[in-house]
Amino acid sequence: NFQFPITNFQTNSKFQISNSQKYYILEYAQGEKLYVPLGLEHKLSRYIGFTTPAISRLGSTAWQKTKRKIKEEIEKFAKELLQVYAQRKIALRPPYAFDQEIDSILESTFPYQETPDQLRAMEEIERDLSRPQPMDRLLCGDVGFGKTEVALRTIILAVSAGYQAALLCPTTILAHQHFQNFKERLKNLPMSPALLTRLQTKKEQRKIVKKIKQGQIDIV
Repeated sequence: NFQFPITNFQTNSKFQISNSQKYYILEYAQGEKLYVPLGLEHKLSRYIGFTTPAISRLGSTAWQKTKRKIKEEIEKFAKELLQVYAQRKIALRPPYAFDQEIDSILESTFPYQETPDQLRAMEEIERDLSRPQPMDRLLCGDVGFGKTEVALRTIILAVSAGYQAALLCPTTILAHQHFQNFKERLKNLPMSPALLTRLQTKKEQRKIVKKIKQGQIDIV
C-alpha cells in the first residue's frame, strides 16, 4: 500500500535491475529518487503540459499545496459556470416574429438544392427562435456542406424580426468573401450589410460602428 505522486515526475523515467527486480526510477529535486517496482506502472502517467513543471523534493508539501490550489480554482470556476448556466436557464426574451416572405425571397436566390440536413437545421432554428427562451445551438458540418447558407438564413430571420446581426469570421479574407456574397444575395431585400475588418482605416471603422449604433446597418 505505498503511495506516491503520480504526475509530479520527470518524463525521462527509466528502470534499473537490482537483485533481479526491475524498477522505474522517478527523479525528484536534489537528487532524491523513488523506485517503483515493475508491475505498478499503471499508477504512473506521463506529464503533458505547455510548460516544464518545477520538480519538488520527495515528501515535500509543495506538491500537495499545488494540487490543493488547483482544486480550489477548479471549484471556483465550476461555481461560476453553474451560475452562468442557471441564469441562461431562466432567461427569457420575446419570440421572434420573422417575415416569411423575406425568407422566401432569399431562398429563391440560392443557386443549389437544399440538402435534407440544411432543411432540418433551418426548421429546428425557426422553432428555437419562435420560443421565448434564447436559442442555444451549435451547428456542425464539414467544409462545403452549406453551413454558411444556414447562417445567412438565420441572420435574415433575426433582421426581419427587427434585430441586427453579426457574423464573425476567423480571417479578413473570409469576411470579405462572405460580405460580397451577402451583398449580392440581399440586393433585392430592404437590408443593409456592412464589412468591418482590421484592414479598413480607423475612420472607416468608426463610421461603420456609428451606423451600427444608429441602427442604419442590419448585418455586419
